[in-house]
Amino acid sequence: MDVVSSFAWIGWLVLILVFVIIEMLTLDFIFLMLAIGSLGGLLSGLFGLDWWAQLIVAAVLSVLLLFLLRPPLLHALRRGGDPARSNVAALLGQEGKVVQSFGGEDKGLVKLANGEVWTSRLGGTASAPVQPGELVLVTKIEGATAFVVPKESSTT
Repeated sequence: MDVVSSFAWIGWLVLILVFVIIEMLTLDFIFLMLAIGSLGGLLSGLFGLDWWAQLIVAAVLSVLLLFLLRPPLLHALRRGGDPARSNVAALLGQEGKVVQSFGGEDKGLVKLANGEVWTSRLGGTASAPVQPGELVLVTKIEGATAFVVPKESSTT
């Protein structure tokens, strides 16, 4: 057992290196906290603690960091995110103009404000057919079909 205590620092260095590499691939701060805990185990070994005490120090430090430091770090990281919607989420609520009439279960074509032409169906409680030139709003996207409802005429 004296050999384990003598060369435990090599194990801690390997663990730190592995955890840092995994953290660079995942970017979730879990393995970073484990690497810092392993650093605590390494430092406690350099101060002469036995291998089992080093393990306890590393475990306690890792758990504390995971629960106390990781949440604020994640919050700060996500706070600066781009609020702009993209992909399908950017189409929801967008206005469009009917190109080909449709109603009920029929499909038609709608040209959206961004210039894209989508296959469309009536969504929600709308049942009256819409005619070319009418304004509609996108409420849902399913596959390559945009579900739309007629835009209220009170806004014009």
